[in-house]
Amino acid sequence: MENLDWGKLPFGYIKTDYNIRCTFKDGKWGELEVSDSEYLPIHIAATGLHYGQEAFEGLKAYRGKDGKIRLFRWIENAKRLHRSAEGILMAPVPEKLFEEAILKVVKLNERFVPPYGTGASLYLRPVLFGTGAEVGVKPASEYTFIVFATPVGPYFKEGFNPVKIAIVKDSDRAAPLGTGTLKVGGNYAASLRGVVETHHKGYSSPMYLDAKEKKYIDEIGAANFFGIKDNCYITPESTSILPSITNMSLLTLAEDLGIKAIRRPIPVEELDTFEEVGACGTAAVISPIGEIADLETGKVYKFCKDGRPGPVSTKLYETLVAIQYGDIPDPHGWVTIVE
Repeated sequence: MENLDWGKLPFGYIKTDYNIRCTFKDGKWGELEVSDSEYLPIHIAATGLHYGQEAFEGLKAYRGKDGKIRLFRWIENAKRLHRSAEGILMAPVPEKLFEEAILKVVKLNERFVPPYGTGASLYLRPVLFGTGAEVGVKPASEYTFIVFATPVGPYFKEGFNPVKIAIVKDSDRAAPLGTGTLKVGGNYAASLRGVVETHHKGYSSPMYLDAKEKKYIDEIGAANFFGIKDNCYITPESTSILPSITNMSLLTLAEDLGIKAIRRPIPVEELDTFEEVGACGTAAVISPIGEIADLETGKVYKFCKDGRPGPVSTKLYETLVAIQYGDIPDPHGWVTIVE
């Protein structure tokens, strides 16, 4: 840890001191256990390995100028993990157990919460998966819940600067009535082909379109999409998009700033009409998009023509981050101070 350069951290895994574990067995959750091991013995027939019974969350702990550590809207993460668990028939993690686990992992790894002003934070990864042995396709009877932590920098190496995105049409991340609205590992596995393809071509991330017609914007890799025009914040509505907690918060903040917030399907050709576009999520907060290329047709949509993020995206980003770090009042009660 002594060698960590807080201001240059990647968005990646760095070992911290402890993680938290809990097991669901015989119809009930056990006690939280503290471990310093990065490994877990798992049955070779665990459903998490064979049938994709796995869901996870991502949230951050922020150190403020006052030295206090804050969590942002963790209750929404607990609710989303509950929905994901129900969606693939796993034992849901009770909200109180989720809270105890994330608070404990932050306190035990407090020395890894980056200093204020470095642009870094402590990323928390709650993960739930089937550890009970089944060879037939059915839900497990045992589950394991783990929370680990790692200090991270920006998700995109560009930070809060415009990124280049490519539209991908030869693969889908989720089906309209599948698991797209759940935060489960299978969605991310399905997105890897597009992620690697676009990276190899010099883009930061893929833009996925709706799987049915390939007409409407779905998601930006692992992030939600939004566009700004005519004093409106517009984000896609779909049955295959993950409900981002960051996007949910930006919709509220947009209204606070006098900007109309709208969820509706967004056809690809509407990109020509937006003043600003961006990707948003816990990892990136907001990544302004400077260019979107359609790899099939060769058409390129350009934004941020002066090379800088647009004014609305900048204001939304600065407001949300200021709330997360405790720099401005939290009017919606989103922040929890870790005592």
